[in-house]
Amino acid sequence: DQHGSRFIQTKLDGANAQDRQLVFEALLPSSVGLMTDLFGNYVVQKFLERDLVKNGRNRLTCSIPQVLELSLDMYGCRVVQKAIEVIEGPRQEQLVRELQGNVMKCVRDQNGNHVIQKCIERSAPETVQFIVEDFIGQVVQLAMHPYGCRVIQRILEHCKHDQVAPILSEIVRSAKELVHDQYGNYVVQHVLEHGRGQDREAILQKCEGQIVAMSQHKFASNVVEKLLQVLLVTILDEVTGNQPSGAPSVLDMMRDAYGNYVVQKALDVCEGVDRARLIAAIREHLPAVRKFTYGKHIIAHIEKL
Repeated sequence: DQHGSRFIQTKLDGANAQDRQLVFEALLPSSVGLMTDLFGNYVVQKFLERDLVKNGRNRLTCSIPQVLELSLDMYGCRVVQKAIEVIEGPRQEQLVRELQGNVMKCVRDQNGNHVIQKCIERSAPETVQFIVEDFIGQVVQLAMHPYGCRVIQRILEHCKHDQVAPILSEIVRSAKELVHDQYGNYVVQHVLEHGRGQDREAILQKCEGQIVAMSQHKFASNVVEKLLQVLLVTILDEVTGNQPSGAPSVLDMMRDAYGNYVVQKALDVCEGVDRARLIAAIREHLPAVRKFTYGKHIIAHIEKL
């Protein structure tokens, strides 16, 4: 019950250890049912986060036998995430490993993917090695999945380099495909932001010669903006140069719905001679820029600077 759940949670905050234990004993036989209940799950979480008598907490976590089923449940997944947060050591490892063999089922699920993310964030890298191994060979497909892309980002953030090396290798190999995908572009951006210098350079090599075209694409333009932040000078050469047709690159970018934002980002991140060089390239085409739908934004940006 909504009000009853809040009432119990409030009372637990101010209750002494003995009273909390009495409530705990009353709820324990029904704990699994409460974990999948709209309001009951919050009471179970409260018990998990409260510093109960140590064996009391262990008894509650031992009553989470259906980790996979709970992970796929809208409310149960919250309890599993809370358990992974508050439990440490062998019991946490045991909880996480109960998902072994069902990683992909969880990753592709709207609830289960949050549990896998929490496992990666809160467990030792060695504990989640089985998750990383299940991704190998499927990285590109998962990077273009609305939930899979999030899990890959958590792996890149929290796992050791030797663990993520095979993941990175697959991302770099398919970077051209990923940058144009509505989810994959976020994974590439994540590599650019959190990866090592050599990882960034590898992504750049895959994108060289395509910066202008990427700038005019809804999703790839986000990657170009990120590239500007981490590898400015190389990108600037392409932006201020000419295309194979001889047309000025910056002119095509400024007239484009997405490309104009890349030019604005470039103006923001450039400094000194780099910024002067970019502004000079734009001013060369000022009469044409004034006629573009998005030209006024570029001009206003330059004036503000």
